[in-house]
Amino acid sequence: MLRRLALPALCALLACQPASAREVSTRTWVEDGVTWTETTTVEVFEPGSERIVGLTRADVQGVASFGPFEVLDGTRAALVAETDSYSPADFQKMLRAHPGIRVLEMPDCPGTVDDFANLRLGRMIRAQGIATHVPEHGSVRSGAVELFLAGATRSAAPDASFVVHAWLDEDGREPDDFAANDPVNRAYVDYYREMGLPADKAAAFYALTNSVPHEDVLMLGTGDLQKFAALN
Repeated sequence: MLRRLALPALCALLACQPASAREVSTRTWVEDGVTWTETTTVEVFEPGSERIVGLTRADVQGVASFGPFEVLDGTRAALVAETDSYSPADFQKMLRAHPGIRVLEMPDCPGTVDDFANLRLGRMIRAQGIATHVPEHGSVRSGAVELFLAGATRSAAPDASFVVHAWLDEDGREPDDFAANDPVNRAYVDYYREMGLPADKAAAFYALTNSVPHEDVLMLGTGDLQKFAALN
């Protein structure tokens, strides 16, 4: 079920918003007996390359929130928003508070605004032996696909969708602007190998993600992804 779409068309379907990372700070003070609270939101420059499709946070309410993660219960968490440079630390905080988490559900995952941090997060998921699962009608897009592949075991509903496209760095360059064996390209193939994909499948999957430019997307079904990575 390979389908190529222009990114604006998919964004219209997903009600996309501009990609950005935000740092929120709050300060409280007392003046003339009145307590004041000020909240400041700052746009944060992310040094890593960007791969993201849609920014609306998934409508999932857990028992606790840690950045893009919602804790669902003692053994399950959900990724419900884009990842950024703070996400590895958010993940660590979540596991310290809820060490029993064994499954990361991915109902609606738009991607990342920092690929470097995203790959680091994927390695952390794998190191913890956490499984990844895409439920019915789930959508895993762009950089979030790397996190799905990080699962110690991976499963997805038959109607799950996966969206891939080329990354874009802060200078507007894409994978084809570098040699195939350049470290920036090798980093992704090496990551797929670490996540258990055979060498030929890892190279083929990376080539598939780069077969469409950043401004377009390629939609894959569960069966399509299963040609490259083992699913339960």
